Amino acid sequence: MKYLSRKKAFILLSDGTLFYGKSIGKEGSTFGEICFNTGTTGYQEIFTDPSYFGQIMVATNAHIGNYGVLESESESDSIKIAGLVVKNFSYEFSRPEAVSLASFLEKNDLLAISDVDTRALVGYIRDNGAMNAVISTEFDKIDELKEKLKQTPEMKGLELASKVSTKEPYFFGDADATYKIAALDLGIKKNILRNLAKRDAYIKVFPYNTPLSEMQAWQPDGYFLSNGPGDPEPLTGVIEVAKELIAKNLPTFGICLGHQIIGLSQNVKTFKMFNGHRGINHPVINLETGKGEISSQNHGFALDKEAADNNPNVIITHKHLNDGTVAGIRIKDKNCFSVQYHPEASPGPNDGTYLFDQFIENLKKG
Repeated sequence: MKYLSRKKAFILLSDGTLFYGKSIGKEGSTFGEICFNTGTTGYQEIFTDPSYFGQIMVATNAHIGNYGVLESESESDSIKIAGLVVKNFSYEFSRPEAVSLASFLEKNDLLAISDVDTRALVGYIRDNGAMNAVISTEFDKIDELKEKLKQTPEMKGLELASKVSTKEPYFFGDADATYKIAALDLGIKKNILRNLAKRDAYIKVFPYNTPLSEMQAWQPDGYFLSNGPGDPEPLTGVIEVAKELIAKNLPTFGICLGHQIIGLSQNVKTFKMFNGHRGINHPVINLETGKGEISSQNHGFALDKEAADNNPNVIITHKHLNDGTVAGIRIKDKNCFSVQYHPEASPGPNDGTYLFDQFIENLKKG
C-alpha cells in the first residue's frame, strides 16, 4: 500500500533547528508559523478552524486520525492550517460512517508529516517561542528553503482575516427567528453560528470589511465580532466599526480576534504571546461570579493586562489562571462584552456556553 513506502521529510525552524519524519501523502514544501495544540481530541475541528490560517500545526496527542473525519464536524468549508506535524498517523479509523483523515488531507491538498518526535519538538517550541518554519520532503533544496524561510512574514503585523472571510454576505438559521444578529466574519467558526441559531437567532454573516452602516441597514438586534487569524492591529477598519458600535451602545459580543478588536477600539493595546494558548483544557475564572471554567483556546495575541487595568472604560471579567492574561472584558456602561477563549468549544468543554445566553439577554435590553 502507498503508506508503507513513504518519503522522508523534515521540519526546519527559522533558527536552523531540524526535526525529521516521513511524508503522509503530499510531497513538496509548506511555510507558516509553527504552533502546537494540547487537545487530545477534536483534530478535524482544529484543522478546519479559520483562526489557524497560516500556521503549521503540531499535534501533541500521540495518535491522530484514529476516528476518521465526518463532514458535519468541520468548522469551515476546508482545512485552514498550512501544514501538519504528528507522531503517529492512523490510516485506519474506527467510525464506520467516517472517511479517513488521509483522504481528507489529500482532498484539501495539505502537506503533513508523521513519525516526528513531537514531544521533543513541542518542548523546543515551548522553550524558544513561536517561530516560522517549513515542512518539506525536498532534502535537495534545504539551502533554498532556508532563504525562503527568511523571507516568510512574521505573524506580528500580519493581517489574515481577509484571507478567510466570506466574500459575500450569507444567512444562517431560521428566517422566522425572534432575533436578528449581524456577524462580522473575521474567520467565523460554524459552531458559533450554530450556538446563536439554536437560541432563536437568525444571523446574517458579513465580510470583514463591511461598514457599520451596511450592517445597520439590515436592522439587526445585535452585532457579533468573530474569531479569526493573524494580528488584530492591522484591522483598522474593523477597529473603527467596533468604536462605532460601542459609541452607539449597540448590543455587541466578540470572541477571540473579535475580543481583541473590541479592546483595541478602547485603546487597550495587544501583544504577541511567546507561545499562545491552544488547547481544550485551559482554566479561566469569571471574576464577576467567582466561578471557574475549563475552556477551549486558540490565540497567539492577547490584550495587555496593565493597559486594560488602567482604562476606566474597560472592566476585566475573566482571567486565565495559568498566566493571568486577560480572558474577557466588558465596556463600562455599554452593551458590549467579549472573551478571548471559545465558548462554542468544538472541540472542547461547554463551560462557557452561558455567554451566548448572556448575549441574547443583552439583545432584549436593546
